[in-house]
Amino acid sequence: MKLGLIGFPVEHSLSPAMHEAALRAAGLEGTYLALETPPAFLRARLQEVRREFAGVNVTVPHKERVLDYLDEISPEARAIGAVNTIVCAQGRLIGHNTDAPGFISGLDEAGISYRNKKALVLGAGGAARAVAYALKKGGAQVAVYNRTQSRAEALCNAMGLRLVTEPLLAAAVQGCDLLINTTSVGLKDPSSSPLPPGLLPRGVVVDIVYNPPTTRLLLEAQQAGLIILGGLPMLVWQGALAFELWTGIKPDVQAMYEAARAGLQSASIS
Repeated sequence: MKLGLIGFPVEHSLSPAMHEAALRAAGLEGTYLALETPPAFLRARLQEVRREFAGVNVTVPHKERVLDYLDEISPEARAIGAVNTIVCAQGRLIGHNTDAPGFISGLDEAGISYRNKKALVLGAGGAARAVAYALKKGGAQVAVYNRTQSRAEALCNAMGLRLVTEPLLAAAVQGCDLLINTTSVGLKDPSSSPLPPGLLPRGVVVDIVYNPPTTRLLLEAQQAGLIILGGLPMLVWQGALAFELWTGIKPDVQAMYEAARAGLQSASIS
Protein backbone atom coordinates (compact mmCIF):
# COMPACT_ATOMS: atom_id res chain seq x y z
CA MET A 1 0.00 0.00 0.00
CA LYS A 2 1.48 3.32 -1.10
CA LEU A 3 0.36 6.41 0.85
CA GLY A 4 1.75 9.90 1.12
CA LEU A 5 1.51 13.59 1.94
CA ILE A 6 1.22 16.37 -0.65
CA GLY A 7 2.31 19.82 0.47
CA PHE A 8 4.98 22.48 0.24
CA PRO A 9 7.09 22.21 2.32
CA VAL A 10 6.72 18.72 3.86
CA GLU A 11 10.25 17.67 4.79
CA HIS A 12 9.70 18.10 8.54
CA SER A 13 6.26 16.46 8.68
CA LEU A 14 5.52 13.88 11.37
CA SER A 15 2.95 12.15 9.15
CA PRO A 16 5.32 9.56 7.59
CA ALA A 17 6.46 8.23 10.99
CA MET A 18 2.93 8.38 12.36
CA HIS A 19 1.30 6.48 9.48
CA GLU A 20 4.06 3.92 9.11
CA ALA A 21 3.59 3.16 12.82
CA ALA A 22 -0.12 2.69 12.14
CA LEU A 23 0.63 0.38 9.20
CA ARG A 24 2.97 -1.75 11.35
CA ALA A 25 0.49 -1.93 14.21
CA ALA A 26 -2.24 -3.05 11.80
CA GLY A 27 0.01 -5.67 10.21
CA LEU A 28 -0.20 -4.01 6.80
CA GLU A 29 2.66 -3.74 4.31
CA GLY A 30 3.06 -0.26 2.95
CA THR A 31 4.93 3.02 2.86
CA TYR A 32 3.98 6.64 3.50
CA LEU A 33 6.01 9.21 1.55
CA ALA A 34 6.48 12.95 2.03
CA LEU A 35 5.81 14.31 -1.46
CA GLU A 36 7.24 17.83 -1.79
CA THR A 37 4.81 19.46 -4.22
CA PRO A 38 5.29 23.09 -5.31
CA PRO A 39 2.01 24.70 -6.44
CA ALA A 40 2.98 24.55 -10.12
CA PHE A 41 3.42 20.77 -9.85
CA LEU A 42 0.11 19.99 -8.12
CA ARG A 43 -1.76 18.76 -11.19
CA ALA A 44 1.09 16.44 -12.23
CA ARG A 45 1.44 15.12 -8.68
CA LEU A 46 -2.23 14.21 -8.54
CA GLN A 47 -1.90 12.27 -11.79
CA GLU A 48 0.93 10.34 -10.14
CA VAL A 49 -1.31 9.69 -7.13
CA ARG A 50 -4.08 8.47 -9.44
CA ARG A 51 -1.70 5.90 -11.00
CA GLU A 52 0.34 4.72 -8.02
CA PHE A 53 -1.20 5.53 -4.62
CA ALA A 54 -4.01 4.19 -2.44
CA GLY A 55 -4.41 7.64 -0.92
CA VAL A 56 -2.69 10.78 0.28
CA ASN A 57 -3.03 13.55 2.82
CA VAL A 58 -3.03 17.16 1.63
CA THR A 59 -1.49 20.03 3.59
CA VAL A 60 -0.65 23.70 2.99
CA PRO A 61 -0.83 25.34 0.53
CA HIS A 62 -3.03 22.89 -1.39
CA LYS A 63 -6.09 22.14 0.80
CA GLU A 64 -8.39 24.49 -1.10
CA ARG A 65 -6.87 24.43 -4.58
CA VAL A 66 -6.87 20.63 -4.77
CA LEU A 67 -10.68 20.60 -5.06
CA ASP A 68 -10.36 21.65 -8.72
CA TYR A 69 -8.61 18.39 -9.65
CA LEU A 70 -10.71 15.74 -7.89
CA ASP A 71 -13.29 13.39 -9.37
CA GLU A 72 -15.52 13.42 -6.30
CA ILE A 73 -15.72 15.43 -3.07
CA SER A 74 -17.50 14.35 0.11
CA PRO A 75 -20.42 16.57 1.20
CA GLU A 76 -18.54 17.64 4.35
CA ALA A 77 -15.37 18.56 2.43
CA ARG A 78 -17.50 20.47 -0.07
CA ALA A 79 -19.21 22.40 2.73
CA ILE A 80 -15.86 23.20 4.33
CA GLY A 81 -14.25 24.15 1.03
CA ALA A 82 -11.06 22.25 1.81
CA VAL A 83 -9.70 18.71 1.42
CA ASN A 84 -6.97 17.16 3.55
CA THR A 85 -7.43 13.49 2.59
CA ILE A 86 -7.72 11.88 -0.85
CA VAL A 87 -8.75 8.28 -1.40
CA CYS A 88 -7.78 6.77 -4.74
CA ALA A 89 -10.42 4.20 -5.70
CA GLN A 90 -10.02 2.48 -9.08
CA GLY A 91 -8.22 5.50 -10.48
CA ARG A 92 -10.75 8.00 -9.14
CA LEU A 93 -9.63 10.68 -6.69
CA ILE A 94 -12.15 11.23 -3.89
CA GLY A 95 -11.63 14.16 -1.52
CA HIS A 96 -12.49 14.11 2.18
CA ASN A 97 -11.91 16.37 5.16
CA THR A 98 -10.76 14.66 8.36
CA ASP A 99 -9.42 17.90 9.87
CA ALA A 100 -12.88 18.87 11.13
CA PRO A 101 -13.74 15.65 13.01
CA GLY A 102 -10.08 15.26 13.98
CA PHE A 103 -10.11 18.67 15.67
CA ILE A 104 -13.27 17.78 17.60
CA SER A 105 -11.81 14.40 18.65
CA GLY A 106 -8.81 16.27 20.09
CA LEU A 107 -11.07 18.59 22.09
CA ASP A 108 -13.18 15.67 23.32
CA GLU A 109 -10.08 13.72 24.34
CA ALA A 110 -8.85 16.71 26.36
CA GLY A 111 -12.25 17.23 27.97
CA ILE A 112 -12.65 20.70 26.44
CA SER A 113 -16.28 21.73 25.96
CA TYR A 114 -17.41 23.81 22.99
CA ARG A 115 -21.21 23.52 22.81
CA ASN A 116 -22.82 26.94 23.40
CA LYS A 117 -19.36 28.46 23.87
CA LYS A 118 -18.11 31.63 22.20
CA ALA A 119 -15.26 30.55 19.90
CA LEU A 120 -12.85 32.81 18.03
CA VAL A 121 -10.90 31.30 15.14
CA LEU A 122 -7.71 33.07 14.05
CA GLY A 123 -7.03 32.50 10.36
CA ALA A 124 -9.07 31.83 7.23
CA GLY A 125 -7.21 29.09 5.35
CA GLY A 126 -8.08 25.43 4.85
CA ALA A 127 -7.50 24.48 8.50
CA ALA A 128 -9.52 27.47 9.72
CA ARG A 129 -12.43 26.45 7.50
CA ALA A 130 -12.40 22.93 8.98
CA VAL A 131 -12.16 24.15 12.57
CA ALA A 132 -14.90 26.76 12.12
CA TYR A 133 -17.20 24.23 10.43
CA ALA A 134 -16.62 21.64 13.16
CA LEU A 135 -17.25 24.11 15.99
CA LYS A 136 -20.43 25.47 14.45
CA LYS A 137 -21.70 21.95 13.80
CA GLY A 138 -20.88 21.15 17.45
CA GLY A 139 -23.04 24.02 18.71
CA ALA A 140 -20.47 26.77 19.30
CA GLN A 141 -20.96 30.44 18.43
CA VAL A 142 -18.11 31.03 15.98
CA ALA A 143 -16.35 34.25 15.02
CA VAL A 144 -13.37 34.59 12.66
CA TYR A 145 -10.47 37.03 12.50
CA ASN A 146 -7.83 37.12 9.79
CA ARG A 147 -5.23 39.74 9.00
CA THR A 148 -6.41 39.73 5.36
CA GLN A 149 -10.01 40.68 6.03
CA SER A 150 -11.35 39.67 2.61
CA ARG A 151 -10.50 36.00 3.27
CA ALA A 152 -12.24 36.11 6.65
CA GLU A 153 -15.28 37.74 5.03
CA ALA A 154 -15.45 34.96 2.43
CA LEU A 155 -15.31 32.30 5.14
CA CYS A 156 -17.92 34.02 7.30
CA ASN A 157 -20.27 34.54 4.36
CA ALA A 158 -19.93 30.90 3.29
CA MET A 159 -20.66 29.47 6.74
CA GLY A 160 -22.80 32.12 8.42
CA LEU A 161 -20.15 33.12 10.98
CA ARG A 162 -19.42 36.42 12.71
CA LEU A 163 -16.63 38.53 11.22
CA VAL A 164 -14.18 40.20 13.60
CA THR A 165 -12.38 43.22 12.17
CA GLU A 166 -9.10 44.67 13.44
CA PRO A 167 -10.68 47.37 15.67
CA LEU A 168 -12.86 44.74 17.38
CA LEU A 169 -10.13 42.11 17.85
CA ALA A 170 -9.26 42.91 21.47
CA ALA A 171 -12.88 42.84 22.60
CA ALA A 172 -13.52 39.59 20.68
CA VAL A 173 -10.50 37.89 22.25
CA GLN A 174 -11.34 39.00 25.78
CA GLY A 175 -14.96 37.96 25.35
CA CYS A 176 -14.44 34.46 23.94
CA ASP A 177 -14.45 31.17 25.84
CA LEU A 178 -12.35 29.30 23.30
CA LEU A 179 -9.64 30.78 21.07
CA ILE A 180 -8.12 28.69 18.27
CA ASN A 181 -5.05 29.73 16.30
CA THR A 182 -5.07 28.10 12.85
CA THR A 183 -2.41 30.37 11.34
CA SER A 184 1.24 29.39 10.88
CA VAL A 185 2.37 32.12 13.31
CA GLY A 186 4.47 30.33 15.90
CA LEU A 187 5.52 27.66 13.42
CA LYS A 188 7.78 29.80 11.27
CA ASP A 189 8.98 31.88 14.24
CA PRO A 190 8.54 30.25 17.69
CA SER A 191 9.06 33.62 19.38
CA SER A 192 6.03 35.16 17.65
CA SER A 193 2.35 35.11 18.56
CA PRO A 194 -0.77 35.84 16.48
CA LEU A 195 -2.01 38.15 19.27
CA PRO A 196 -0.56 41.38 20.68
CA PRO A 197 1.33 40.95 24.01
CA GLY A 198 -0.97 40.54 27.00
CA LEU A 199 -4.13 39.96 24.97
CA LEU A 200 -5.75 36.63 25.95
CA PRO A 201 -9.24 35.15 26.22
CA ARG A 202 -10.96 34.17 29.45
CA GLY A 203 -11.08 30.44 28.80
CA VAL A 204 -9.23 27.90 26.64
CA VAL A 205 -6.47 28.51 24.08
CA VAL A 206 -5.82 26.00 21.31
CA ASP A 207 -2.97 26.29 18.80
CA ILE A 208 -3.05 23.78 15.95
CA VAL A 209 0.71 24.27 15.43
CA TYR A 210 2.31 21.08 16.78
CA ASN A 211 5.99 21.93 16.35
CA PRO A 212 7.00 23.48 18.66
CA PRO A 213 4.64 21.61 21.05
CA THR A 214 4.21 24.78 23.12
CA THR A 215 4.09 27.95 21.03
CA ARG A 216 4.53 31.41 22.49
CA LEU A 217 0.74 31.85 22.43
CA LEU A 218 0.27 28.68 24.48
CA LEU A 219 3.08 29.55 26.86
CA GLU A 220 1.60 32.99 27.59
CA ALA A 221 -1.85 31.45 28.09
CA GLN A 222 -0.44 28.79 30.42
CA GLN A 223 1.38 31.41 32.45
CA ALA A 224 -1.93 33.27 32.78
CA GLY A 225 -3.52 30.13 34.22
CA LEU A 226 -5.60 29.24 31.17
CA ILE A 227 -6.25 25.74 29.83
CA ILE A 228 -4.17 25.09 26.70
CA LEU A 229 -4.05 22.49 23.95
CA GLY A 230 -1.41 22.13 21.24
CA GLY A 231 -1.79 20.81 17.72
CA LEU A 232 -0.66 17.22 18.22
CA PRO A 233 -4.12 15.76 19.03
CA MET A 234 -5.64 17.23 15.86
CA LEU A 235 -2.70 15.94 13.81
CA VAL A 236 -3.04 12.42 15.20
CA TRP A 237 -6.84 12.20 15.03
CA GLN A 238 -7.15 13.59 11.50
CA GLY A 239 -4.47 11.08 10.51
CA ALA A 240 -6.29 8.22 12.24
CA LEU A 241 -9.51 9.06 10.40
CA ALA A 242 -7.64 9.29 7.08
CA PHE A 243 -6.00 5.91 7.73
CA GLU A 244 -9.42 4.37 8.28
CA LEU A 245 -10.69 5.82 4.99
CA TRP A 246 -7.72 4.32 3.11
CA THR A 247 -7.67 0.91 4.75
CA GLY A 248 -11.08 0.28 6.30
CA ILE A 249 -9.25 -0.44 9.57
CA LYS A 250 -9.33 1.63 12.76
CA PRO A 251 -5.65 2.36 13.52
CA ASP A 252 -3.79 2.09 16.81
CA VAL A 253 -4.07 5.75 17.84
CA GLN A 254 -1.63 5.25 20.72
CA ALA A 255 1.02 3.95 18.31
CA MET A 256 0.47 7.05 16.16
CA TYR A 257 0.85 9.33 19.19
CA GLU A 258 4.05 7.59 20.24
CA ALA A 259 5.57 7.88 16.78
CA ALA A 260 4.61 11.55 16.52
CA ARG A 261 6.06 12.36 19.95
CA ALA A 262 9.26 10.51 19.10
CA GLY A 263 9.52 12.54 15.91
CA LEU A 264 9.06 15.80 17.83
CA GLN A 265 11.72 14.78 20.35
CA SER A 266 14.14 13.85 17.57
CA ALA A 267 13.52 17.19 15.84
CA SER A 268 14.17 19.13 19.05
CA ILE A 269 17.45 17.26 19.65
CA SER A 270 18.67 17.82 16.09
